[in-house]
Amino acid sequence: MFIAANIIEEAFSPLISVFQTILVFIHNHIVGASWGLAIVGLTVLIRAVLVPLTLKQFRSMQELQRLAPELKALQEKYKEDKQRQQQEIMSFYREHKVNPFASCLPLLLQLPVFISLFYMLRTDLKKNICGPALVSHYNSLHHSAVATFAGLPTKYVEQTGCQTVAPGSAKFLFIPDITAKATGVALIVLLLLYVGSQLTSTMMMSASADPNQRRLMMLLPLFFVVILYKYPAGLLVYWITTNLWTLGQGYFVRRSIGPPPTVTPSKGTAQAGAKGSPNGGGGSGAIKGEPALAGAGVGSAPPPPPRKKKKRSGRRR
Repeated sequence: MFIAANIIEEAFSPLISVFQTILVFIHNHIVGASWGLAIVGLTVLIRAVLVPLTLKQFRSMQELQRLAPELKALQEKYKEDKQRQQQEIMSFYREHKVNPFASCLPLLLQLPVFISLFYMLRTDLKKNICGPALVSHYNSLHHSAVATFAGLPTKYVEQTGCQTVAPGSAKFLFIPDITAKATGVALIVLLLLYVGSQLTSTMMMSASADPNQRRLMMLLPLFFVVILYKYPAGLLVYWITTNLWTLGQGYFVRRSIGPPPTVTPSKGTAQAGAKGSPNGGGGSGAIKGEPALAGAGVGSAPPPPPRKKKKRSGRRR
């Protein structure tokens, strides 16, 4: 596990350096003393960059909703041959230029930021938040003479939160330390905020998505809860902020793009409707320019012949 974590950290080290530089800049030049607020600022910046992709995602989901009846008919047609069904469905997506996984793209693109922030909070960012205090604490604890933050053992830095060595340096709102795992009431509140905001944003953004895909997205918060509660509280600050952004963005996107397009009947359905129409060209027997008789469609009984007038017998008076 430890070796795998180091491999991931090495792979993400360029991104970690980039995001740390941005985070330090936001803290030093925009938000001031609060590192928690700097994480909020980083989240807003990342989501603002992803706005064009989110608009594309929303339009793709609307198009999927419009094409849903045709897709369902295609699935029903090839329900006995699953391999052929998958081939036809993929061809259908290509033909209509629709990506069924577009709703997952913003989430996937946020994962590198999430992973980078995890490693920053665990080690590198502590240098900026409470670096000198960590050095002093380590020297007093081990009776050593480490001069700089770089000389501290990695394991000591990972296991020591800023609140321990410099109280208040990493505090944000009701969270005592964003570099350490939240506990007690702070953890409960963070998890409730995370699950509530995640479920609400998922329901809003996946309202027209495929039902199976939507169910998967609704289960993601429960999966992340198992992971997030063990890690620095700053990660929950990041994820709650991105969920709140999604809610606000979803509201404005729906107002600007408008409601989803109305479902149009497929070609086969339209033709079938035309054949059965009383006034259409489907052999109803109606003469052009005259009203069609009720029930005069194909298969109905012909109208009875006109009754002949009876001749009156006898003389006229």
